[in-house]
Amino acid sequence: MAMKREISVTVNGQQHHSSVEPRMLLVHYLREELDLTGTHIGCDTSQCGACTVLVNGESVKACTVFAVQADGSEITTIEGLAPEGSLHPIQEGFWEKHGLQCGFCTPGMIMTAYNLLKNNPHPTEAEIREALKGNICRCTGYQNIVRAVQFAAERMSETVSEPVGAGE
Repeated sequence: MAMKREISVTVNGQQHHSSVEPRMLLVHYLREELDLTGTHIGCDTSQCGACTVLVNGESVKACTVFAVQADGSEITTIEGLAPEGSLHPIQEGFWEKHGLQCGFCTPGMIMTAYNLLKNNPHPTEAEIREALKGNICRCTGYQNIVRAVQFAAERMSETVSEPVGAGE
């Protein structure tokens, strides 16, 4: 029987203290322990990007990080991107520009796009495509995803949109 480790993380602005197995992946911790199922498990090999979240403000594939490695970190998932009942401009872009079909890759795409726009508020189409290259979509052909990110960049330049819990 493996010895559990105590961790403390802030997820979407809320503090969590948990006892976890040392080999538990962050994606499983978020989904199974915190019931945040917006972070998807796609490939378990870090190829698809469906599990992308922000850890201390940087996009990370949650299937590549153990929950114990996130101890002391601030994590933002798709659920924490906008206040309940509203959409973040990136989420709005995916809706308005038809950047999703089955929706499986969407949370990872949105979190990756958020990280891009945080660091580069006015990316070119080539820069958007480069940033998203670690995320696989099997449905859309990517053009509408790029349009969605461009829409979000325009909207975000009009207003500042921080994830829930950021800057508190």
